[in-house]
Amino acid sequence: MSPTESGLSTPPTEPQAPTAPPTLALRRVAIDTWQENVAYLHRDCEVYRAEGFQALSKIEVHANGRHILATVNVVDDTAIVGCQELGLSEEAFAQLGVQDGHTALVSQAEPPASMAALFRKIDGERLGREDFRAIVHDIASHHYSKIELTAFVVACNRAELDREEVYFLTEAMVASGRKLDWHEPLVVDKHCIGGIPGNRTSMLVVPIVAAHGMLCPKTSSRAITSPAGTADTMEVLANVKLPFAQLEQIVRDHRGCLAWGGTADLSPADDVLISVERPLSIDSPGQMVASILSKKIAAGSTHLVLDIPIGPTAKVRSMPEAQRLRRLFEYVAGRMHLALDVVITDGRQPIGNGIGPVLEARDVMRVLENDPRAPIDLRQKALRLAGRLIECDPDVRGGDGFAIARDILDSGRALSRMNAIIGAQGTRNFDHNHPELGALSFEVRASQPGVVVGIDNFQISRVARLAGAPKVKGAGVDLLHKLGDTVSTGDLLYRVHAGYPADLEFARHACARSNGYTLGSAEEVPHVFVEF
Repeated sequence: MSPTESGLSTPPTEPQAPTAPPTLALRRVAIDTWQENVAYLHRDCEVYRAEGFQALSKIEVHANGRHILATVNVVDDTAIVGCQELGLSEEAFAQLGVQDGHTALVSQAEPPASMAALFRKIDGERLGREDFRAIVHDIASHHYSKIELTAFVVACNRAELDREEVYFLTEAMVASGRKLDWHEPLVVDKHCIGGIPGNRTSMLVVPIVAAHGMLCPKTSSRAITSPAGTADTMEVLANVKLPFAQLEQIVRDHRGCLAWGGTADLSPADDVLISVERPLSIDSPGQMVASILSKKIAAGSTHLVLDIPIGPTAKVRSMPEAQRLRRLFEYVAGRMHLALDVVITDGRQPIGNGIGPVLEARDVMRVLENDPRAPIDLRQKALRLAGRLIECDPDVRGGDGFAIARDILDSGRALSRMNAIIGAQGTRNFDHNHPELGALSFEVRASQPGVVVGIDNFQISRVARLAGAPKVKGAGVDLLHKLGDTVSTGDLLYRVHAGYPADLEFARHACARSNGYTLGSAEEVPHVFVEF
């Protein structure tokens, strides 16, 4: 299939004679196209007919001294867009910063300058530093359509990037946006590669290390395919959408923050790539490394603790696979002058009891308040990760970090610091003793006696998502049993909460097909590989 047939743009074979771009009135079309600029033209629009536009072709739109590139969708309903109008999706309209009815110049877009490099990658060739810089620049500038983005992601996944290419990609992604400089020699962060529901250790690590005096500006993403991201869970407690100047002041005042990273313009090309990687379930090692490290380096981190969970239903399922991934992370981090400590952890099951924003916020606050109902696994994992970060402090001896972190948590200093950060970001009304869970619920019970020998991370996440998480903050799954627990027939395994009847039924049907739990004998509980 040729590039043209596949939907990829190619450079024109002959130069086009310059003409004055036509004008149309802009119309905001309230459609969220998620990281893609989409323009809507009526089929009977004179510009559409005269210029020879077709569906999925790219146009350039100029208005208010700004310009964007957008992919054309053709409309037949004047209620959506009229013949003298150009409709723009939410994201595209916001980038121009104009009002409805503002005139705009419209022209066919030139192919992205990096298209030749993209074609070479599709052919399986190895790319150099300048190739990746050109491609990432065009991605961050929204010069690529979703089809072209998909081609790049799939090409990098099929012909796996070598470690030098991963370094070039990471470097280019850092350069595509803002890079923060906190003017301090030690700026720490913690990150998990994902795939483990309920793993809200960051919300505990940040106040612990900040209370120790270390600078920890945690900017996190929202969930795309998981039941909650750190930003979604923190949003139950505080405002996470902060202008950068306010975020910076909070970090200066309290030594840490827990905010959504979307307003900081850090590695913006990564956000665009994620919009096609996640729906395709593509998370190749090279793209994962570039995505994570580019965000951390752009945020000004000097030291990073990276959590790689291993388990039968985790992203990484064996120790050899984890070690290969570790070496790739360490190589790129070394080239980028980032001190990296990779920790391999238990990924056999969810961490904590709650899966979903409100339930996870409840667990976090119980740990911070040293509540006897706090999940022990979440507490212990957070303490060990915080301890590893504290040991980055040159005044702390190796091996002492865990005890220091535990003292900060047990003494209430971590809770005080978290409350200060919440107050600075903008407190939300939340009572973890009486959390506002989805009003609708059903219970999943054991159909036979036995020992819990397996909990499917993917299926539990899927049930929580179908129940409405993270959009519905109080939706999700509340676990009552973990690996190694002995249960009898009819014992409650977990409770599902939803806010709407349709979501409840979606989740119920998913549980009927598979509840995510496997029961057997104690000898069948899978062995855990950890480095703590």
